[in-house]
Amino acid sequence: MPRSPLLGAYLAFAEHGARWGDRVLRRRLAAGKEDAARLEERRGIASLPRPEGPLIWLHAASVGESVSLLEMIRRIGEERPELSFLLTTGTVTSAQALSDRLPEGVVHQYVPLDLRPWMRRFLDHWRPDLCVLAEGEIWPGLIHETSARGVPIAMINARMTDGAHRRWRVARRAAAALLSRIDAVQAQEAETAERLLSLGLPRRRLEVTGTLKEGSAALPHDEAERQRLAALLNGRPVWLAASTHESEEAIAAAAHSAARRSWHKLLLIIAPRHPHRADAIAAELRGAGWKLARRSAGEEITDETQIYLADTIGEMGLWYRLCPVSLIGGSLMEIGGHNPFEPAALGSAILHGRHVHNFADIYARLRAADAALEVDEKSLAPAVVRTLESDEAARLAHAAWSVCSEGADVTEKAVDLLLAMLDGVA
Repeated sequence: MPRSPLLGAYLAFAEHGARWGDRVLRRRLAAGKEDAARLEERRGIASLPRPEGPLIWLHAASVGESVSLLEMIRRIGEERPELSFLLTTGTVTSAQALSDRLPEGVVHQYVPLDLRPWMRRFLDHWRPDLCVLAEGEIWPGLIHETSARGVPIAMINARMTDGAHRRWRVARRAAAALLSRIDAVQAQEAETAERLLSLGLPRRRLEVTGTLKEGSAALPHDEAERQRLAALLNGRPVWLAASTHESEEAIAAAAHSAARRSWHKLLLIIAPRHPHRADAIAAELRGAGWKLARRSAGEEITDETQIYLADTIGEMGLWYRLCPVSLIGGSLMEIGGHNPFEPAALGSAILHGRHVHNFADIYARLRAADAALEVDEKSLAPAVVRTLESDEAARLAHAAWSVCSEGADVTEKAVDLLLAMLDGVA
């Protein structure tokens, strides 16, 4: 195993950093980034008992990563009903999004901060038989303590951005030491594979499979609520600005103003990526003269409503089903874009900006299949006008669905790997 003085220094700090960890948690709690009722979980103190029998521990960074695991967990549970699952995340929004979506046999906990005593406390309680890291968060304390107990570690749906690769390249020996403790990796695309290999991951442990999100089940929704909202719309044309970030709401509103000249009574639904920004968004749009209704305030869509602010968590499946056209946020600004397979799976035509490096491979496949339209601030309004035509929306949506369905075997590959590892035959 490669030796790294830098990794040794990190682990030494992580052994004695409890006071630092307490300060971090206090700051995060004050900023609204922690759940006060479950703060002890971040110190490795479990709030739930461990289920009997074999347990798979899966860790995902946040909302999108955790949701992408649910279909895979469901399939494993169907094949091996004796298994239980522990799903950990690190954000309050992820816990909220998962609260009513966890399959039977799955419990959620917040992951401890990467301090070795807290991680050991966590592992002492949960005693996992297999550890699964989603996407590619490399936490030295977590990997070191888990591996030291002989628990096999898999990294699935692995993705490493160019920025993350540059940071780890400075600490290549530390990266190689940690990657040597990971038993199997399934990468989303060739770029991630090459980056991991360059950091020291043994090639025999690596497979490029595609993105797990392609195999995810369609986002859930409340069908009665969809029918109720559709009745309120009463045939009005509607489009969605999904998972928007700061400044993108204003861009969408400007395009909406222009598009309304061609589509009278057009409604825009804005679903911000971070609902805690809703007060500021509502104030800005109302200040600009828009007649706006807020979902979180129980305000209904009326004939006068021009923009509906969907400032809730866990309802994206509802908005994609209601809206034939969706602008994917995080792509007009240098955020990197969000998962386009969610609207594709639900028949909503995809518009996106040029900043899609977080899902570059997927968007490249969509462009090659003429299954999505790239827009900017000026071209967004004409694209909305054109795409709202039913034939064009249906064409784009069908093409995107075809690209999406091509990767459905990715989930099966992950299921096969994890079951083989659990049986000790990988």
